Amino acid sequence: MHPFRLSRFSRYLACCSAIALACIPLVSCSGDTEYKLVNFSEKMSVSQHRSDKNGRPILRVAVAAMISPKETAIYYQELIDYLAAKIDHDVELIQRKTYGEVNELLAKRQIDLAFICTGPFVTGADRYRIEAIATPIVRGQPFYHSYLIVNNDSDLQSLTDLEGKDFAFTDPESNTGALVPRYWLRQLGAKPETFFRNFTYTYSHDNAIMAVAKNLVDGAAVDGHMWEYYQQRNPFYSSKTRVIKKSVPFGSPPLVVSETLDPSMKSTLKKMILSMHKDPEGKRIIDELMIDYFAPPQSEWYAPVKAMLERITIEGNKYDAAQES
Repeated sequence: MHPFRLSRFSRYLACCSAIALACIPLVSCSGDTEYKLVNFSEKMSVSQHRSDKNGRPILRVAVAAMISPKETAIYYQELIDYLAAKIDHDVELIQRKTYGEVNELLAKRQIDLAFICTGPFVTGADRYRIEAIATPIVRGQPFYHSYLIVNNDSDLQSLTDLEGKDFAFTDPESNTGALVPRYWLRQLGAKPETFFRNFTYTYSHDNAIMAVAKNLVDGAAVDGHMWEYYQQRNPFYSSKTRVIKKSVPFGSPPLVVSETLDPSMKSTLKKMILSMHKDPEGKRIIDELMIDYFAPPQSEWYAPVKAMLERITIEGNKYDAAQES
């Protein structure tokens, strides 16, 4: 990978953080301020207490970096507040840069409820002792896709056109933002290290969309739900990109809890989430998120991810053997 390009991209993200903070009160920045970039090196500590100083119980909710921190607050805050109010708890919102960090917090019983990506759920359910309690149904389906996107002004039409170009993954463990494009490359008998001129990780899907829109990279793989959400609600950057490839459907990112969470609390949370669409306030909130309702997860929805991971391993072994011969 070319170090200068990756360094330039990193510096750009750092600069955007400072610029975004300065732009908050300015109307002229309304488009960019929807895509805030925040330094994850300053991690919010996780409370070791189960209640606040007034004895009120705390619901600790983690959100993996599917979207950048400000977008997370916009996207999830009302939903989290709704659940907390229903069970009469205070809320502690915890964010981390990587999906792996959120899984680790679940394993350590430091969080109660988490929004994670499909990839880390499939690969880490047993290891991190996490249990899916609800899957969002969007446009009538419990599925989502990986979208391969490029800039509107480019002449790129397919994955093969991206050979020798600059590419953005999201999180290394992301299904749509990393596993799927790596699988596509395996099908071509290639690896990111040799196929792309440079590649980097944006650690959120909105940052990847922005990177393509601003021509910082030539292409990226992103969560189809997120891209469609921005297209309808805030197309400032997504409208400057276009989709050139879609994956097969995978089970949408689930809401998960630690297996060690109190069974009664787990049952209560599950019941509330699965019935949100029947409550006027709950329906208003999920309508804003473009979610029809939440449904009990089915293992077969996530089987394609497992099959893809197995195939990546097989194809990877074949690739390595061919390189050594």
